[in-house]
Amino acid sequence: MSERILVSWSGGKDSAMALFELIQSGLYDIAALVTTVTEDLDRISMHGVRRVLLEQQAEQLGFPLEQVLISREADNAQYEARMGRVFARKRDEGVGRVAYGDLFLEDIKKYRESHLASLGMAGLFPLWMKNTTELIHRFIDLGFKAVVTCVDSETLDGSFAGSLIDESFLRRLPSGVDPCGENGEFHTFVFDGPIFKKGVRITTGEVVQRGRFWFRDLLPS
Repeated sequence: MSERILVSWSGGKDSAMALFELIQSGLYDIAALVTTVTEDLDRISMHGVRRVLLEQQAEQLGFPLEQVLISREADNAQYEARMGRVFARKRDEGVGRVAYGDLFLEDIKKYRESHLASLGMAGLFPLWMKNTTELIHRFIDLGFKAVVTCVDSETLDGSFAGSLIDESFLRRLPSGVDPCGENGEFHTFVFDGPIFKKGVRITTGEVVQRGRFWFRDLLPS
């Protein structure tokens, strides 16, 4: 019998690769994708993607979607409380672990494990310590399609916002930028790939700057 798990879902490439690995293993039953949505903006937190596209994405992946609503100025206490309520409800339904797409940031992994332990749950990290250069090339080779939705202006020029994740994108990345953006250099939205029933149709909108981040808006097509 497959283990029922949750998948922490940002809508981006690392989440998609983690989900791909979990599906390929045949060991897990995905009870739901769990995504933090900033309610004031109606968008995926940090990634800046409209909620309607998140919902279309989950529909094409074929998994239930749990949206955890937080405010625009949410602090860590609010995040933990609201996320914790969802996790605890799923725990009571028999889910014991939450999978994440983290790659190598040890402090983030420890934080997640500590938060889950306080709820009587555990973490699962299918991509942990994988080589990020090899991983992003595998992502592309598998046929995943993703677009950059957010870039940190302290590491990348705003022109990267809206770029497709392909070999050309990787060649353009400055030296020192992780090819998977694991240090927060950029965030993505995956709109097609081998785990999708069919692709999510999108068009690119305007680029806006909020604080130190550039965002490329995506609209349903």
